[in-house]
Amino acid sequence: MQPFNSKIELSPAEIERYSRHFSLPQVGIEGQKKLKATRVLCVGVGGLGSPLTLYLAAAGIGTIGIIDPDRVESSNLQRQVIYTDNTIGQPKVEAAKAKLLQLNPFIQIETFQEALTETNALSVIEQYDIIVDGTDNFPTRFLVNDACCYLKKPNVYASVFQFEGQLSVFCTNQGPCYRCLYPEAPPAHLIPNCAEGGVLGVLPGIMGSLQALEVIKLALGIGAPLIGKLLAFDALQMAFREFEIQKNPHCDSCSKPIDFKNLKRPQASCDPFNTSIDNVISVYELQSLRAENKNFTLVDVREPFEYEICNLGGQLIPLGELPKQLHTLDKSQLIVVHCKLGVRGKKALELLQAQGFKQVKNLEGGILRWIEKIDASLSKY
Repeated sequence: MQPFNSKIELSPAEIERYSRHFSLPQVGIEGQKKLKATRVLCVGVGGLGSPLTLYLAAAGIGTIGIIDPDRVESSNLQRQVIYTDNTIGQPKVEAAKAKLLQLNPFIQIETFQEALTETNALSVIEQYDIIVDGTDNFPTRFLVNDACCYLKKPNVYASVFQFEGQLSVFCTNQGPCYRCLYPEAPPAHLIPNCAEGGVLGVLPGIMGSLQALEVIKLALGIGAPLIGKLLAFDALQMAFREFEIQKNPHCDSCSKPIDFKNLKRPQASCDPFNTSIDNVISVYELQSLRAENKNFTLVDVREPFEYEICNLGGQLIPLGELPKQLHTLDKSQLIVVHCKLGVRGKKALELLQAQGFKQVKNLEGGILRWIEKIDASLSKY
């Protein structure tokens, strides 16, 4: 945290706005000035980042940075409450900035319409006092953690899956980091994708709000932040459990001088194109195969509910059932697998190849690429 700037002042309008804070002895006028002086970066403005940034803005955090490369999609609206139908197609950071400034015009919003990468992580993160991890993938979580450890910035972490959430505060002087809890990312084939796993829309609202609470406690220096502790939430049972996290004395990130550039991190497992070009087929090539009535088998490895939304008429074999359905496929025939984006298709391709299937290709970009380039009449989800 940067030293508190005692020259920070509150305008009469701000005093009226934050009056409910002033009656709290742990906050008061001086505490509100601390909030105004604090700079917070939110990495990702999705399910977690939506409630997080809304409550930070409402609380009067003076500067909020938001970094996210994505644009708003209709499927976001089930849980990303900062967006509306009117913002579909807009860059998330711009739509979020407009909403936050409508909520509180007395704060500053700084936007980065880009992904956090090893190239820009240090230069972006060093500008802020507190970093909040609102991401949904392991490569970025490890990157945020390592950059925060290197720059000595507190990292307020949360994650959600189906009906469960986790919360902690990492990278402080006295506590462990994310790598102490998870030294390595799980293998890519064990990581559920969004379509298979899903998330109850209200869950990131709960966990993102708790992240905002931890940020405010850190900014004010009050209470007991979740340093060295992991809070686990089970929404179905309405149960919170707290676990101790020990600092790993051999951690490459927080227990020794960190070599940020050369520290091993998981690769982007959600990259559908991390495949040999020989194993990928474009939507135009698939269109030609169908137009020429070529003999091949199209296998859809999505879930049944996805197939009902839209399909290409292929044989439905969800990825989880594929090992049990290998006998239904002809090894002598070309097999084209596809999913929504290409990720599960890549896993299916690797599984089939391991079982002796020589002629397998994965549809590049999945059915969404087909809808975008070939047939816009199909329902996009």
